[in-house]
Order: sequence, then structure tokens, then C-alpha cells
Amino acid sequence: PTFLLFLFPGTDVAVNGGSTSKENATVTHVTAQPSLMTTPEPWHLLVTQTPAKEKAKEGETVILNCHFNRPRPPSLADLMVKWYKEDEKGLTDLLENNVTVFPNNSRVFMSGDLSQGDASLVILNVTINDHGIYFCEVTLPDGKVVTGDGTKLRIKRALGLFGIEESIGTIIGVVAAGIGGVVVLIIVLTPQLRRSALCMRQASHQ
Repeated sequence: PTFLLFLFPGTDVAVNGGSTSKENATVTHVTAQPSLMTTPEPWHLLVTQTPAKEKAKEGETVILNCHFNRPRPPSLADLMVKWYKEDEKGLTDLLENNVTVFPNNSRVFMSGDLSQGDASLVILNVTINDHGIYFCEVTLPDGKVVTGDGTKLRIKRALGLFGIEESIGTIIGVVAAGIGGVVVLIIVLTPQLRRSALCMRQASHQ
């Protein structure tokens, strides 16, 4: 048997049959299917902050993690990252448009690589005034703003007594409890001291 294959632009023509005669030839036209055009899915921005709670001692360096899914299609130049803190005094902006708000403040800066979706914040030499809840906020070119759930930062201070460390806010309670214990101890021991003194006086007279 003889098989003939004819190729035409845009079509595949197959000729099948046991003979080369035109009468017995079966011609099948196969038209190429155009490829389906896929439209890119909208970019759903997700900002993640970990951990939810962080603590540090005075003088330490703190890294507050913030990650987002990498841009598609916006360019990194169009992404705006902002960090702000919330405490009993209200809201305080720390970083805006990818730079620190206070130029002279070298303690707070963004250390992450935006091309890798990392917008983490670094705080050097933390003080008790750095406590609060820190929020990472990312703004897209279309104005859409997505904010993380926040990271609560607690600062611990060393009391310098037997190496005890307590969080700010509990130090006053500890000190007050210590003073109260000393007062109670003096009151309890005073009668015993008087008895001891009397016994010593009686012994000396004898």
C-alpha cells in the first residue's frame, strides 16, 4: 500500500487508501485551532506580618517582619511601603514611600528587599518608648492599600537586682510589692527583737 501526505499552508491534508487512484482516495481536511489567549489574573495583594507579638530588652535590635506576594504586573517602583506605630499616644508614622519619615532618625529603617516581597523594618537600640503595635502597609499604583495584622512590640527593662527583668508596666507593681514585704517583715521582727534585747539585759544583770 502507498500513503501520500500533502501539506498546504494552514491545513494538514492526509490521503489514505490502498490505491493511488483518485476515486479511492479519502481526503480529510484538518484546520489548525488558534491558540486561546489567556488574560492575566488580577494581582491579589497579601501582606503578612510575623510574629504577632515580639519582645526585646532595652538596647537590643529588633526586626519586624513584613512580607507580601511579589508584584504582577506592577513594577517595584510603583509600590509604596509605609510603617506606622499605634500606642497610647495615637498613631505615629515611621516610614513612608519606602523611606523613614525622620531623615535624622537612623535607628529605624527598612531592611527588606522589595524585589523579593520583603518590607521588614529594623529598629536599632530600642527604648521603652518604642513599645506599641507596628503596622506594615503596602499601596498599589491603582491606590489599593493593604495593611498587615500588626506586630505588638513589648520592651523589657533590666532592674539590676539579682538579674531580674520585668516588662515595662509591671515594674511599679514589683517595687511596690517589695516595699510592702519589707514593711511587713520589720513589723513581724520588731517584737522578736525586743524579746531578744530583754533576754540579753536579764542575762547581763545576772
